[in-house]
Amino acid sequence: MTGNLDIADLRAYVEQDEIDTVLVCFPDMQGRLIGKRVTGRFFLDKCIDEMHVCDYLLTVDMDMEPVPGYQVASWDTGYGDIALKPDLATLRRIPWLEATALVIADCVDHHGADLPHAPRSILKRQIARARSLGYVAKIGSELELYVFDETYDSAREKRYRGIKTAGWYIEDYHIFQTTKEEPLIRAIRNGMEAAGVPVEFSKGEWGPGQEEINLQYAEALEMADRHSIYKNGAKEIAYLHGKAVTFMAKWGNDVAGSSCHLHSSLWDAKTDAALFHDPAAEDGMSGLFRHYLAGQLTLAREMTYFFAPYINSYKRFQVGSFAPTKAAWSRDNRTAGFRIVGRGPAIRVECRIPGADANPYLAFAATIAAGLHGIEQALALEPAIGGNLYAMEEVRQVPVTLREALDALDASEVLRAAFGDQVVEHYLHTGRWEQKEYDRRVTDWDLMRNFERG
Repeated sequence: MTGNLDIADLRAYVEQDEIDTVLVCFPDMQGRLIGKRVTGRFFLDKCIDEMHVCDYLLTVDMDMEPVPGYQVASWDTGYGDIALKPDLATLRRIPWLEATALVIADCVDHHGADLPHAPRSILKRQIARARSLGYVAKIGSELELYVFDETYDSAREKRYRGIKTAGWYIEDYHIFQTTKEEPLIRAIRNGMEAAGVPVEFSKGEWGPGQEEINLQYAEALEMADRHSIYKNGAKEIAYLHGKAVTFMAKWGNDVAGSSCHLHSSLWDAKTDAALFHDPAAEDGMSGLFRHYLAGQLTLAREMTYFFAPYINSYKRFQVGSFAPTKAAWSRDNRTAGFRIVGRGPAIRVECRIPGADANPYLAFAATIAAGLHGIEQALALEPAIGGNLYAMEEVRQVPVTLREALDALDASEVLRAAFGDQVVEHYLHTGRWEQKEYDRRVTDWDLMRNFERG
């Protein structure tokens, strides 16, 4: 399933005044949907092929601050325009917004070529690389979030201190507690279904007020688009219900973090057969799967920045928290960074490193690039590790700080070859700006620890 509208449908709805607004969006470096609200009539007349926005939108930080020092756009280049080319396969109704449709666009230059540093472009290149080898990458992303009995305004006015979660006790798999949250969560599930973003289920998670809503897996680009629409839509639906949700990796010291467990597998591009299962193998894993997984492990540290892009992201990696601290693989073991799940053709790898704050386009692209590297180099798979990986100091560590992850990415010859030096440098600059901005801030922790006693 892709978008649930085609142009003929949209034209009819616009003529009947059932749709009057089209959101033309693209994912920015943070994975947010950025774009314009276009009248339905004007979209059909003028914007089906192209629409322009400022090129600074792929150089801003979370505060929308134009970050200096990028090669692709700056004050020196005059911050010109880029073009948005709507991908009409993504066109869909947004049922929680009145008379509104949405389409996701690719960022292209004035010659119509995809911008190399745009997140959707980066993923599309890795998808094309996989297809050239005869593979289709399919991915499912499981996002966790916290629900608050606050509005976004009230939470901000309290400076996010003492804000009330929707529950007060651990609600993992609880039915009664999640019933209290069901008016909002049901609206999100049903809204996504109606928007062409199929949902499998929702459940209570480990933290008070923490929920997980699992989307149905799909081909990688479709999944990334669904992920972004869902994340934006969950916030919009929460807002419309007088609630707030957050996808922060770690919103409080004493609560569980929120993850984005990333399930991936390769399928035959011609027959659509799953390729990770070998019924003749004792462990059920095909040789292709073993090479793919070896690539994941080999590049785990180098690609962590694309799984954990912020200072806050690394506060989630805590021992005994169900967030991984070790980049090793294991069978159905939630202490491992890579968990093998499923049986038969459904066997796959679940990467547990990404947080809910990850940009799906970048996380998926890194995952595919790592897997293909393992296949192309016929990398041997290291042995599985069982038991409590948290307690095993000798096992490969997930980077524990943003600085460490950026250093690993900087030194990655494989990801530079896969993404291009220009792209890697673009995102290194983004990460280093994030670190620099944090380093110059005085935090509440600084004040509480040192104001009187320092």
